[in-house]
Amino acid sequence: MRYADWGERSPRWAGIRSRAVDVCGTGVHYLSAGEDRGGPVHLLIHPMAGSASMWMDTIAELGARVPVIAPDLPGSVFGHTGSPHPRASKAELNARFLRVFTGRLGLGATVTHGWSMGGLVAVHFAASSPDRVGRLVLACPALPGPIPPQEAAFWRVLGRPLLLAGPALLRGVLRGAGRRTIDFKLRAYADPGARSGGVFAEELERLSPEMLALLMDELRAADPRRLGDAVPAVASVLSGLYVERDAVHRMIGRLGMPTLLLAGARDELVSTAAVEDLIARRPDWAHRTFPSAGHLLPLSERHGYVAAVIGRPG
Repeated sequence: MRYADWGERSPRWAGIRSRAVDVCGTGVHYLSAGEDRGGPVHLLIHPMAGSASMWMDTIAELGARVPVIAPDLPGSVFGHTGSPHPRASKAELNARFLRVFTGRLGLGATVTHGWSMGGLVAVHFAASSPDRVGRLVLACPALPGPIPPQEAAFWRVLGRPLLLAGPALLRGVLRGAGRRTIDFKLRAYADPGARSGGVFAEELERLSPEMLALLMDELRAADPRRLGDAVPAVASVLSGLYVERDAVHRMIGRLGMPTLLLAGARDELVSTAAVEDLIARRPDWAHRTFPSAGHLLPLSERHGYVAAVIGRPG
């Protein structure tokens, strides 16, 4: 979904624009807001396989104060950016893409936000291109936390073979079952009975009606065959969490830019133990936990999220 000005869809999104740029022969779609604002650009990295529009209400809040750019990453299921090859959605390749994308737009040191799986992309990007990341914001990031010794041993022995063999099979399954998967997600968003109970359901209830409608419309418009493109993204996250966790920890350890870690106390995907492990590894990082938030923190707590990022009371 694209609009020259998203105010056409909802007045709350007036001034947010869909734009396109060619990056090494691939058409890239991105959202832009607050272009007349001063200060560094805030670069928003969506959860892998999602799309930039997942940030829409957050972009509206941020764009009223600072310049914002949010690209659809290559290989995203619901975005409008092309996929130059089958593995384009991997975290490390997305980081390389961001290097070229920010260069193409002439961006210097950005305030880079990474949400969920986008947090892993943000860490790769910040570690490989520190000149492009002046400040880092990690929201409910999918980064490795402590795991039991037996689980660590399992991934050391079988992790690489599984991640080599599994994606091809899973890609085929998802492409075949894509429509059913999308319909299931639509019911979860649309049917109060289907989403009764649980933190995710409570957070959905706190989204603006416009945001919830947009998420549903993007699900309806999605091509089920593209679900297979999410597999490399999932595989790269599993690798970062379990197989290459030491390498990710080394990247985290050498990040030199100011970093803000934002977490939801009720996050069902990123555990409290993982957040506490990050804080212990990087006690110099600023951090804040939102007591009532889960994994949808940037949307369900968008006012507090923006206040934490720009340093104003929320």
